[in-house]
Amino acid sequence: MTNFTSRIAGLATLALGALPMLALSSVAHAGTTVKVSDLNLLTSQGVAAFEQRAEDAGRQFCRGRASVRTTRDCREGVREELAEKMAALRQAQLAQQAQTFAVR
Repeated sequence: MTNFTSRIAGLATLALGALPMLALSSVAHAGTTVKVSDLNLLTSQGVAAFEQRAEDAGRQFCRGRASVRTTRDCREGVREELAEKMAALRQAQLAQQAQTFAVR
């Protein structure tokens, strides 16, 4: 079990190093990003900051849509995509924290 935990923590560490920013995948909106490298998603403050940044990114990404409905749908899509990425990053932070505790 310890070997499995070590592997997960190692992968999580790599993921944290490789994902200093979560970017929305669109060539047209390559400048729309959500910085997460300074957030601890294991705290309510970190999650709140992420959610605010995600909301701001959704507004920027979906600006200029043809109608209110398409703008709303676009922003919902951005929220869903970023929620999935946040969950993965949060899992990586949990695994890294578990590894830190296991070493002590």
